[in-house]
Amino acid sequence: MESVFRADDKFHQIILERKQVTYSYFADPLYVWMDADYHPYEVEAESMGDALSYLEDAMVAEAVFYDDKVISIELPNMIVREVTYTEPAVRGDTSSGKVTKTAQLASGHTVQVPLFVDTGDRIEIDTRTNEYRGRSNK
Repeated sequence: MESVFRADDKFHQIILERKQVTYSYFADPLYVWMDADYHPYEVEAESMGDALSYLEDAMVAEAVFYDDKVISIELPNMIVREVTYTEPAVRGDTSSGKVTKTAQLASGHTVQVPLFVDTGDRIEIDTRTNEYRGRSNK
């Protein structure tokens, strides 16, 4: 959409605030997050975005506020999650050009990982691209 504005047009200034919050619990249909002062913030599923794919108890994220209402939850760029299920690598899988396999996280979300990753491994995931970045020692 294209818009043309005159030089004397006025715009309202939008001020967004950010605050670090920790996921607390799910109160159907809202997700409850708490700040450092234990103030609860109820967030609708539509405002959660990609955070739903990686949601875990006590997960730390950043809440974005507009007019004292949470409009989105932003995840850290890298998170560590445990692989809850992945099929074992089969000898010869690399000959077909397939060098990754699907790994499932506790949230049910899936990520493509290298063949050497097994169930129970902790992996780093880039939340911006949903890509495997490496094994984690954490």
